[in-house]
Amino acid sequence: MNTITPQELKTRIDKGETLCLVDVREPDEHAAFNIGGRLVPVGDILSMQTEEIDDWKEKEVIFYCRSGNRSARAAQFAEMLGFTNAVNLTGGMLAWKEAFQ
Repeated sequence: MNTITPQELKTRIDKGETLCLVDVREPDEHAAFNIGGRLVPVGDILSMQTEEIDDWKEKEVIFYCRSGNRSARAAQFAEMLGFTNAVNLTGGMLAWKEAFQ
């Protein structure tokens, strides 16, 4: 599993790159603040309910959560499910907010 920092990710977003972002938090967390990722809670990923993102298996997929812990688990599990380039956002949304708000 690779990692990306909030600064690296924001630079790529600002450049207009098309990114595969997956928010593994719960719906209420996603509704409160998100950076445009597709909501697939970590529980869905761990129970192999990844149909919504299965078409991304051959792409770089960046997982994020509140602190980086749930997304690290989700990225590792996604690799076991055949995702070839799972990336974890280090520090999650806490680090993102600290850096950019």
